[in-house]
Amino acid sequence: MSVIVISKGSYNHGSEVAEKIAQKLSYNSISRDILITTSKRFNISALRLTRAYECSPSFLEKFTFGRDKYIKFIKAAILNELAKDNMIYHGFAGHFFVSDISHVLKVRINADMTERITYMMKREKVSKEEAANLVKKVDEERTKWSLELYGIDTWDSRLYDLVVNIGKVTIDHAVDLICKTVKLKTFQPTIESQKKIQKLAREALSKAKDIENISPFFEPMRDSSLSKTCEIIDA
Repeated sequence: MSVIVISKGSYNHGSEVAEKIAQKLSYNSISRDILITTSKRFNISALRLTRAYECSPSFLEKFTFGRDKYIKFIKAAILNELAKDNMIYHGFAGHFFVSDISHVLKVRINADMTERITYMMKREKVSKEEAANLVKKVDEERTKWSLELYGIDTWDSRLYDLVVNIGKVTIDHAVDLICKTVKLKTFQPTIESQKKIQKLAREALSKAKDIENISPFFEPMRDSSLSKTCEIIDA
């Protein structure tokens, strides 16, 4: 069966869409919980993985390999899951790891800015102006993260097979559209595409194991509280 990877901004209904698709297609669904699995597998705090995964690198982190080490761990965990059948991953960065796998449907979920701001106001209990600034900061953080690590802008529609804007298109319509698209012949797995993703998963796990016991030269990502922006970046 095919694999679906959903990229989403904060408060874009991506998680809701993904869970409904998983139920409709009987797919297994994973998201931020992959960080917990990874932290247990490599004996690293989930907080450090969250910072490496969701927050743009600080000035000091650009000159160390602590972040790179954690990203390798997360990549190995995500690819290990996506190499299985009937999987849907919704979160940040998944599409970076499977850009050349033909049976992976890469989807981007966007939402109306007004709706995002309203949702942010309710959740964070802030004013409209504060909510708008917070949404802007979250988007900037995501863009900075992807550009720093991969030289890619997550807003670039060319990264995805399908871009859905929740607004005129309802959540249920989005679910139906994605379910129909993933059933197209072009997204069906082949022996070659399955071998390719399994190879990527093996290579990622091997690289993760190679550096598992290597301590970074300098570790700036302390186990302290995340910034406000990083706390909500994958909401």
